[in-house]
Amino acid sequence: MGRLAPRPLLLALLWLGHFLNTHQSPQNVADKFLPGWSVRMDGQMIDKTANYKTKVKHLTETPSAAVCRGRVVRVPTGSLVRVVGTELVIPCNVSDYDGPSEQNFDWSFSSSGSSFVELASTWEAGFAAQLYRERLQRGEIVLRRTANDAVELHIKNVQPSDEGHYKCSTPSTDATVQGNYEDTVQVKVLADALRVGAAAPPAPGLSLRLGEPFELRCAASTASPLHTHLALLWELQRGAARRSVLALTHEGRFRPGPGYEQRYRAGDVRLDTVGGDGYRLAVARALASDQGSYRCVVSEWIGEQGSWQEIQEKAVEVATVLIQPTVLRAAVARSVSVAEGKELDLTCNITTDRVDDVRPEVTWYFGRSPDSTLTGSPVLARLDRDSLVHSSPHVALSHVDARSYHLLVRDVSRENSGYYFCHVALWAPGHNRSWYKVAEARSAPASVDVTWLEPDYQVYLNASKVPEFSDDLTELECRIVDMKSSEASVRFTVSWYYRVNRRSDDVVASELLAVMSGDWTLKYGDRSKQRAQDGDFIFSKEHTDTFSFRIQRTTEEDRGNYYCVVSAWTRQRNDSWVKSKDVFSKPVTIFWASEDSVLVVKARQPKPFFAAGNTFEMTCKVSSKNIKSPRYSVLITAEKPVGDLSSPNETKYIISLDQDSVVKLENWTDASRVDGVVLEKVQEDEFRYRMYQTQVSDAGLYRCMVTAWSPVRGSLWREAATSLSNPIEIDFQTAGPIFNASVHSDTPSVIRGDLIRLFCIITVEGAALDPDDMAFDVSWFAVHSFGLDKAPVLLSSLDRKGIVTTAERDQKSELSLERVSVLEFLLQVHSSEDQDFGNYYCSVTPWVKSPTGSWQKEAEIYSKPIFVTVKMDVLNAFKYPLLIGVGLSTVIGLLSCLIGYCSSHWCCKKEVQETRRERRRLMSMEMD
Repeated sequence: MGRLAPRPLLLALLWLGHFLNTHQSPQNVADKFLPGWSVRMDGQMIDKTANYKTKVKHLTETPSAAVCRGRVVRVPTGSLVRVVGTELVIPCNVSDYDGPSEQNFDWSFSSSGSSFVELASTWEAGFAAQLYRERLQRGEIVLRRTANDAVELHIKNVQPSDEGHYKCSTPSTDATVQGNYEDTVQVKVLADALRVGAAAPPAPGLSLRLGEPFELRCAASTASPLHTHLALLWELQRGAARRSVLALTHEGRFRPGPGYEQRYRAGDVRLDTVGGDGYRLAVARALASDQGSYRCVVSEWIGEQGSWQEIQEKAVEVATVLIQPTVLRAAVARSVSVAEGKELDLTCNITTDRVDDVRPEVTWYFGRSPDSTLTGSPVLARLDRDSLVHSSPHVALSHVDARSYHLLVRDVSRENSGYYFCHVALWAPGHNRSWYKVAEARSAPASVDVTWLEPDYQVYLNASKVPEFSDDLTELECRIVDMKSSEASVRFTVSWYYRVNRRSDDVVASELLAVMSGDWTLKYGDRSKQRAQDGDFIFSKEHTDTFSFRIQRTTEEDRGNYYCVVSAWTRQRNDSWVKSKDVFSKPVTIFWASEDSVLVVKARQPKPFFAAGNTFEMTCKVSSKNIKSPRYSVLITAEKPVGDLSSPNETKYIISLDQDSVVKLENWTDASRVDGVVLEKVQEDEFRYRMYQTQVSDAGLYRCMVTAWSPVRGSLWREAATSLSNPIEIDFQTAGPIFNASVHSDTPSVIRGDLIRLFCIITVEGAALDPDDMAFDVSWFAVHSFGLDKAPVLLSSLDRKGIVTTAERDQKSELSLERVSVLEFLLQVHSSEDQDFGNYYCSVTPWVKSPTGSWQKEAEIYSKPIFVTVKMDVLNAFKYPLLIGVGLSTVIGLLSCLIGYCSSHWCCKKEVQETRRERRRLMSMEMD
């Protein structure tokens, strides 16, 4: 037994080491003041001269901070059984401890269970006894930490000498000694009594045909003195991948591998026992996926206290299975020529090396190209494995012998020209009257050409009407000439094409205008679809040999080359029509010289000087060139000066007059001056605009926007050109008053539900005005955000006549707007909510009475925004929930007391004799 360090001296030493910190380590201090003692990194001290180890708490942990819990050290329950040569892994963990999160572990071994020898430790390198140090250095014994409170003891290549008891213990870091600090598990080491080997037949290499059965055998036995079970698994390896085929578990259950479930249930894959130690894998029909190397994996299991342990596993390579594909070829004559109306006879010859009971399935396909796929080609005829023929009335399928199959197509036509090929599949009988495909092959395509006499004709295109100007009529005629034969089974259709004129040699793609199918259905191209629906393009068939194309209003975009394509269609025996020939005409050019349209507009002001309230007049003179019979539409525009904050540099449309002399107000929004603007036509090329009782807000640049229209066929008009006149400026030189607006509030921060009061105050600078000569339009806006990054929302407005308009809102609060004085307007928000916070500002439009008695509208002004916050009343929000909670708690408590009182007096009234217990005082025990 080692000696313990004196407690006062020990604490002083540890405090001194902590005080020196970086200058001296705790071990240096220990060597200086307590020779013969070692200090570990976790604050524990060990007497080097004794075998007993004393653990001391770290300075950072005080007894007052410790929690009284029982430390629990756990190792696996029961005993562990291992086989000689395998690896032993024993986990150990500790819980419900005090101190640092990372705990240390000591392992000891005893062959009898009484005297333990040190084996390994996580906190002391020299802990192990001399007997095990060499194995630790070689890595045969390894201690691996899996967590702060758990480790695993690994012993590789277990030997009989390793059988015994293993004890896991943890040094104490607790304030008080409670619980268990060690736990022991017993390990049994058995001799290797498992024998696994492959049976003699078959040979390691097994070559099979697709669909043939095969069997593999494996021998496994054990002579273990304990009651053990064997589990067997057949594995298939193809390349680097392995997959389970079928397994027999240690509990005697069969378990098919992934992909073998259906074959196992059908009985195609079985696992049988042969004799006392033989295991046979039987496959009824070999598939291509069964090729690879097979091995037998045997594992030995033992049951301990209701649970199973795998004590060892062995595997042996049994055989390599090679699946030979079935040879199957199909051949058809390469090229066949047949006259129209005759019979087509093709033969499909089959060659195979299978002589067993297989049945062929023959299918004939037809395609337009030699590389046609089976999925995209139509099926002509099919002979299934039951010798049933599936075909159409004009096609027959027969076979002379088992290797030759004939296809007969009656009354062939032009549509029968193409490529024919046959597809052959061999089917073999399987389990439970099922069939499976063992091989399939496709023949090379046979080219079949059906000869016939095609019609001979030429096509001529003529322009009967050529346009000289834009919007003129264009008419083209496409005729069939020099026709050599005109059978009743032939009809003709036409296709019209357009190509742009190019002076260079660049290739230009043709655009389809219209195409006619064999059933006289006309389809329009993208270029002509809309204009054909509008009646501008007309396609017709004048006679049997004549087709016409008419453009009612030819535009400059229609200039180019036109040509037609006449197609000959032949009637088939099913009354359908098949295109047999296309003949192209020579192109016809449609072109005329044109000049650009010119439109000039000049504006002038007869009276350049006038004051506010007078009439503004502007005349616009129009001149045009290269425009046929023009008519004009006029639009008066006004561009506000840059100083206008409402819409800087914005052009507004005031009034317009169209080519039919119909006047329309555009964006004239002054309701008091609906009749204040007039636009009239003085002459065919001259227009006059008048604005009565001009206001200061009418200042800006005024222009005439004139559009020239050219008539087209009927009552339609085409826009020829558009031009804008020079500007005429309206500028008032006045020295009137200057208005400013500001916002003030006595309640910029309110509690939810309170009243928000906002004042819009107007100040006047310059000439003094009579209050009766001033009026204001006031509007309130709000931006519900901390910044001005959102669009403003109109709240309410009050015009100069005293009419209040309030916008619709989603909030429950109400708004009111009133005029407090001549220059003050009050906005009130009643029963404010959280959504009413934000920036508020007002806009003011002053109206001033002129000396003539008319009211003049001034420029709109805006105030700076003021930020309003709405807070929540915490006391009122939680008052009622608190009162309700206290009331419910009181009622429930009284009810519980009443139920307990009644139960104790009437339901549970029973006398219990209490035995006298001897009271003894517990003895206090402490560890120094």
